[in-house]
Amino acid sequence: MHIEAGVVDGAKMLLSYGTGAAVIGATAKVAWDNVKEYGLIALILKSIIATAVVFSCFEVLPHYPIGVSEVHLILGTTIYLLLGLAPAAIGLGLGLLIQGLFFAQFDLPQYGINVTTLLASMFILDAAVKKIIPKGTAYKDISYKQMLAMSVVWEGSIVSWVAFWALYGQGFGAENVANILSFGSAYMAVVIIEPLVDLAVLSAVKAYSKTNECMFLFDKKLCAA
Repeated sequence: MHIEAGVVDGAKMLLSYGTGAAVIGATAKVAWDNVKEYGLIALILKSIIATAVVFSCFEVLPHYPIGVSEVHLILGTTIYLLLGLAPAAIGLGLGLLIQGLFFAQFDLPQYGINVTTLLASMFILDAAVKKIIPKGTAYKDISYKQMLAMSVVWEGSIVSWVAFWALYGQGFGAENVANILSFGSAYMAVVIIEPLVDLAVLSAVKAYSKTNECMFLFDKKLCAA
């Protein structure tokens, strides 16, 4: 989902500064709400876990440049289900920033673009979950079909944002459109993998967790409706 350098440049970069500031502001709002519900220490711990997962996905797991961007397994639905919206959003933003600062400085100019893609997709996922998962259902009890629907929303949103930035930066030329389509086709293959990871993680939670432990270490919706 990293937009390649030069796809958006010049004055067009101003839009990414605005959208990046907007999603970071929205993350600050949900983080404050999370502190009021769980406490600051819990948010910090969960955010550290989310950041470590995201950073590992970017730097450790295989990733391949295809078309206008790169294909990553980011495990966005996994950290959302386990840790909640605020820690997941913080982890995405910080994991991306750490990677840029220490390992991929060439990506820093595109930080506003890439953080918008990730955080906006996370907020879209959060809105979709309210429709996909019935009220009163603990996340550990959701079905594969529901996890697949979540994955389609998450991956589909990322592909849509990447397509938007590529079209915004380079227009509707045949080569650019072909690159977008090749990226989108490859990235949506991740939809098959992520629900299987979620299923394994949630099965482990269901088998071994205690409600009180789950509520402190993870999002309370994970273990209790």
